[in-house]
Amino acid sequence: MKKLVLFLFLFPLWIYSQNDLLSGVDIPVSKEKVISAFKALKIVNLESTKVAAKGDMYFIVAHRFGSIKDGFEGFYGLDNANTQIKFIYGITDGFHISAARSQLAYDFAAKYALFPQIKDGFPVSIVGFNSLSINNTLKESNYPELKFENRLTYVAQLLISRKFTEKLSLEVVPTIFHENFVENPEQNNTQYAIGFGGRYKFAKRWSLNIDYAAHLNRVSNSIYNNPLSIGFDLETGGHVFQMHFTNSQGIDEAGYLARTTGDWSKGDVFFGFNLARVF
Repeated sequence: MKKLVLFLFLFPLWIYSQNDLLSGVDIPVSKEKVISAFKALKIVNLESTKVAAKGDMYFIVAHRFGSIKDGFEGFYGLDNANTQIKFIYGITDGFHISAARSQLAYDFAAKYALFPQIKDGFPVSIVGFNSLSINNTLKESNYPELKFENRLTYVAQLLISRKFTEKLSLEVVPTIFHENFVENPEQNNTQYAIGFGGRYKFAKRWSLNIDYAAHLNRVSNSIYNNPLSIGFDLETGGHVFQMHFTNSQGIDEAGYLARTTGDWSKGDVFFGFNLARVF
């Protein structure tokens, strides 16, 4: 366990050292970088390969209403909502940190650009992402021996995207995460997933966004599902307003990867939106 935690937090530093050594060798600096594969920092649930610029401060309100399957009794999702408040700060061009709080979790993360997509050169953009989540849903009344470290989940992802045209960008996200506590005794604490996402710009200011994460070693009797999300981005004066439907009410990585409860086949989905302001 301690080795895994050490790996997750030293991984960014190791990658950066390799990147520095190889810079100017693997990717000639004279070649043109491909930019704006994604306009927002997230596709829907999955992080995109966009990283905040140096000195930029983002204030983000991400909101997920309750399930629309509750109908009038749940006011078609307006009751039982989950709201996340997040701050993101660009340390350098290519490295940012974030801190967030929702009803379900605290979340701290770092995102760092490794290799850019190069026109007529390197075919993809590669970005690293690490997060630490503190689960607020575990209750001492249900688990009398619960300790603080039981609430922790560590996530490490590689975000690999390619901008194929001015309209179409796709991304794949290999993921490893470790839950210090799992409710199902048959579930391994260390878990694996692979995410897929994409953006298609169908109008001057509008794009269709879709992402999905397949859990690779979830036990067969688990009550949780893979997250599937469909949404739209609206570009408004340099900012992006995101609206989406998803079967995950959790917004942090640990929440949607490990604890998605909704089921599209039963109409158990959540409407949500992200509002971002850059300072």
